[in-house]
Amino acid sequence: MTTTEWITDIVLVLVVFRQLREDRLDRKTFLIPLGIVAFVAYSYLDSVPTAGNDLVLIAALTAVGAALGVAGGVYTRIRALDGHLMIKAGAVSAILWVLGMGARMGFQVWAEHGGGADDVARFSVAHHITSDQAWVTAFVMMAVTEVVTRVATIYLRSRARARAVSPAVPVLDGTA
Repeated sequence: MTTTEWITDIVLVLVVFRQLREDRLDRKTFLIPLGIVAFVAYSYLDSVPTAGNDLVLIAALTAVGAALGVAGGVYTRIRALDGHLMIKAGAVSAILWVLGMGARMGFQVWAEHGGGADDVARFSVAHHITSDQAWVTAFVMMAVTEVVTRVATIYLRSRARARAVSPAVPVLDGTA
């Protein structure tokens, strides 16, 4: 793994740890994680391989990312306090986030440095996965989808919460 990959993965893990303490739900709640995954997608998604079962691998890991993201968003507490919406990632949300990010990091370290390259190659041949780029695309799409679905779930829940409390409670706090 490159230094940039380590930094990106660690920053994504720290995003949720930052939310373990309650804070105002504001634009940065959404923009920071979306900005990080936009950078990751721009950096690593050169092409989407479509040969063999590449798309099956990509779709499967994208679905895992979506499930982790929705669950993480559901297990994030949103409440109104003094005219603002507050957000706090729960233990389940943090565990799911670290599990998703950690699984990607662990797979990459194992495949590159832990002797897993031969196992991945054998699996790829047996399942008609045609290139390394299929694995890169699948894991990047998993991360992007996890972040986007988590953020979208939190946004939708915050809108519902704001309407339930009072029309005066803004969904996005523009003061922070």
